[in-house]
Amino acid sequence: MTDDQVAGARPVRTRRALLAGAGAAGAAAMLAACGGGDDGAATTSPGPQVTNTGDAGGGGRQDSQSLARTSDIPVGGGAVLSAQGIVITQPSPGEFRGFDPKCPHQGCNVTTVEGGTINCVCHNSRFSIEDGSVQSGPSPAPLERKDVKVSGDQIALA
Repeated sequence: MTDDQVAGARPVRTRRALLAGAGAAGAAAMLAACGGGDDGAATTSPGPQVTNTGDAGGGGRQDSQSLARTSDIPVGGGAVLSAQGIVITQPSPGEFRGFDPKCPHQGCNVTTVEGGTINCVCHNSRFSIEDGSVQSGPSPAPLERKDVKVSGDQIALA
């Protein structure tokens, strides 16, 4: 035992230790606040919603180059085809559009097509199903277009 220590006494906390602990706690709180912007709650709005994660499903044969069947894409809505890396919309009957699913804001992939918009849940950017233009949110640019073609009931990249 040194002269400064007394048996059974609590250790003395220095100002330096106190400030270091407070700084670490503040840094941890700041990092937690800088985490994702998604609170986990789903946002919904009226209108059709279709989200596909793979093949278009359904009965019958689908061409290996096909992304989806026309019947899989609702009028006034669309589908996020994650595995194929494309969003396909049908703004009006028989009119199909393709978009890159990567949101220009911070690179998150859009996840739903709902209420006439393509939606990114990372920071709530919303894009038009007509032309991919920004309808709301922080995205600085529209979704990138991808040309699609329809052959019979099959939709493929042009």
